[in-house]
Order: sequence, then C-alpha cells, then structure tokens
Amino acid sequence: MLDYAAIVSTPLADVNLGIRQAEGAICAIDFLPACAGAVAPQTPLAGRAVDALRRYFEDPRHPFSLPLNVKGTPFQQGVWQALTQLPPGRTLSYGELARRLGTAARAVGNACRANPVPLVIPCHRVVAAAGLGGYAGQVHGRRLEIKRWLLEHEGRAAA
Repeated sequence: MLDYAAIVSTPLADVNLGIRQAEGAICAIDFLPACAGAVAPQTPLAGRAVDALRRYFEDPRHPFSLPLNVKGTPFQQGVWQALTQLPPGRTLSYGELARRLGTAARAVGNACRANPVPLVIPCHRVVAAAGLGGYAGQVHGRRLEIKRWLLEHEGRAAA
C-alpha cells in the first residue's frame, strides 16, 4: 500500500480517504476501501487535511485551504483551477466548462479524471449534459455512487 500521511474514515459506506503529501503540501487524496482502516495523521499537515475533510463532511460549504502540490499539464492545472471556483451545490456540464475554457468537453473530462485531490478540487461538480457523467474514470459502479452522494451532500439533486 502507498505511504499515507493519514487515512480518514468518511460517512460514505465502505470508503476511506488516503492522504499523501510531498514537499510540504498535499499531493493526493485516494479513495480506499474502509477495510484499509483509519490511520492517525503522521504530520501536522496531514492533521490539517483530516480536519478539513471532516469539516467538509459536516458542512459541505466549509472551504478547503490546504497547500497543494498537484502534478499535471498546464491544461489540467487550468481545469482544476476553474473547478476550485465552483461552489458547493452548483454543477456545470463538461460542455459548459469546456466552452468557458475554450476547449472540448472530452478534454475537460480527461482533466477531471486525472484530478489527484478529489473533494479539494471538486471534479464531482462537473456533470454530463444529461445525467451524472463519470467520476474518477468510471461511468458506473462505486465511484459514480460516491459522486451522487457528494452532490446530494452539497444539496444538489443527482440524477
């Protein structure tokens, strides 16, 4: 298993979040099975990340303010930056976001799929023109259930 600075349990059935850090910043948040078990924060930064995630699960309007060290192409970085401006409870279609960024919907979807810090960079708020679309590279199954739960948690009815 990867080296996690913390693993936090979530209100989602059978899902924990593994937090990785590098160079003094959060670099990844991974969906893990609950059987991975919670791991107490190993660093002060991991403690801040655990606290921020728990606060989000209590109140989806709680803002994230964590230092991030996410690797991606300049295009991906631009999409991820645009996503951080999308408030809880609000969604955009892949096509709408693509139009705003002057690109194609599929390119936006690929950038969302590559997002290394889900929830902090809220790619779950990007949906298909009709329906949910995909989440974390899956168009059905557990990841889509997670997306549906997150949208409902934020007060947005999910299709």
